[in-house]
Amino acid sequence: MLEYGLPLLFAVTVWWFGTGAILYLVGLPRRTHRTTLAIATVVAIAACYGLATSAQNTSLSAAYLAFGCSVAIWGWHEVAFLTGTITGPNVDPARPGLAGWRRFLEALMTILYHELAILATAAVVLVLTWNEPNQTGMWTFMVLWWMRLSAKLNLFLGVPNIPDEFLAPRLSYLKSYFRRRSMNALLPVSVGGSVVVTVLLVGASLVPEAGGFATVSAILLASLLGLAALEHCFFVLPVPVAEIWSWGLRSRGTCARNPLRVTAREGPAQRQ
Repeated sequence: MLEYGLPLLFAVTVWWFGTGAILYLVGLPRRTHRTTLAIATVVAIAACYGLATSAQNTSLSAAYLAFGCSVAIWGWHEVAFLTGTITGPNVDPARPGLAGWRRFLEALMTILYHELAILATAAVVLVLTWNEPNQTGMWTFMVLWWMRLSAKLNLFLGVPNIPDEFLAPRLSYLKSYFRRRSMNALLPVSVGGSVVVTVLLVGASLVPEAGGFATVSAILLASLLGLAALEHCFFVLPVPVAEIWSWGLRSRGTCARNPLRVTAREGPAQRQ
């Protein structure tokens, strides 16, 4: 059972601790952000080297290393975005009455540089792992990209619970592009698609012919996709998400308030 339990525990720990650490660092005073980004850059460069090295072999340690390196590379993007270093050309709140494609385009302009940076990084990850036997790192990055892209689209289209406390004050204008509504058509697809692929990966890991590397790799990716489905469920379930990373939010002094419970007190004037 260790070959299934250990990668699951590793993925959940990296997800929980990595998210909390980033929230803590970006919540510190702005004068620290330049240092934080510099350290994250050094870590990301080292992670690129680790990703290229691990891609060349299929040992169990290589699967874990590839997974961790991709998460570290992704962490650089999270730091760059949440510190406001790489966002987009539009830093203004949504104009009143904005709707349809105009609203979508203005929202896209708030994160355009961030999305282009992710696209460029994805190309680097593909080059570093191209035709190599260990594709764990490449697929890890793609799953993380899917998680965040789907989350952004669902927040734009509208969900009941908006965890806006995770945004730094300097990014507060992004909240005006979120919509609060009971459901949108994409959310069931996001959750359902993640669950289906998770089940398929778990099934692949249970095949008797699967070796140790294939099993660990499949469970790592399945765990990450399962967490993606869970994060999307947080958009509709009355779960105190802020309490999961309360230690990470302590740096900005806002961990006491649960963003998911604010929705019940909001009036029509606060809804878009």
